[in-house]
Amino acid sequence: MSSKITSILNPADITKALEQCAAGFHHTDFFKASGLSTKSDAELATIFSVLDGDKSGYIEVDELKDFLKCFSASARTLNEKETNDFLAAGDSDHDGKIGVDEFKTMAKKT
Repeated sequence: MSSKITSILNPADITKALEQCAAGFHHTDFFKASGLSTKSDAELATIFSVLDGDKSGYIEVDELKDFLKCFSASARTLNEKETNDFLAAGDSDHDGKIGVDEFKTMAKKT
């Protein structure tokens, strides 16, 4: 677990959110359970910077697949349907990736 993430989110909430994702992932459920949906723009931008592994300024499909692994190295990879649904929910400009503002909006919609 990244120290940047645990400085913003409660580790117990992250664990609970990851356990809920064992049977299936839906971003709104994860955002609520982990506490992401209640965080400020600055805190969400910090989380986004961790999720943006290649520092491109976007979370691309490969990074979305490994979304849960950013919260725990032992977490599972998202399957293709989960990844595509996650991308569709967050990619408001339809460019095939999620920018920081799209991520903030998606987190707060939950």
